[in-house]
Amino acid sequence: MSKLDRDLDHAKNKVSGEMKEAAGKITGNEQLELKGKMQSAKADLKKNMNVSDKIEDVKESIAESANNAIDKNNKKYSRR
Repeated sequence: MSKLDRDLDHAKNKVSGEMKEAAGKITGNEQLELKGKMQSAKADLKKNMNVSDKIEDVKESIAESANNAIDKNNKKYSRR
């Protein structure tokens, strides 16, 4: 699942949960309100716990640092 797919899934679950919560408040249905709060919180938790995105960010950071070091080293030797 791509990052975009995960972000869309999060947004869908977050909005759906918030709608259930609001509907529960309006109708006085505490169970529906609680289900909405739980769905919204679960969506936030899943987004924050997404390890694969964090791993990709670390890999990208390492690659960027390595490329910068190589470029710096190449410039240093090309001046000689």
